[in-house]
Amino acid sequence: MQLFICPFCGPRAETEFHFGGDAGNLRPEGDVDAMAWSNYLYFRDNSRGAVKEIWMHLPCREVFAMERDTVTHEVHATHALTGEERP
Repeated sequence: MQLFICPFCGPRAETEFHFGGDAGNLRPEGDVDAMAWSNYLYFRDNSRGAVKEIWMHLPCREVFAMERDTVTHEVHATHALTGEERP
């Protein structure tokens, strides 16, 4: 089992968290075509190495950013999101 660090509750089992996607995958704004929506919803980068992602800690229902390595599974940092950073 892997431990993730919730910035609000501290270290918890990975089973308490829900993946929210790549932090750089921003929702399209305004009038966009079907292809733009399709790309946003279904096509994701599967980067190898250091990534920044959005996660939710289910017990406290807080959303935050996690910096981790997809190869070593090491969590480098977690950050609370401000309203402007939330997807």
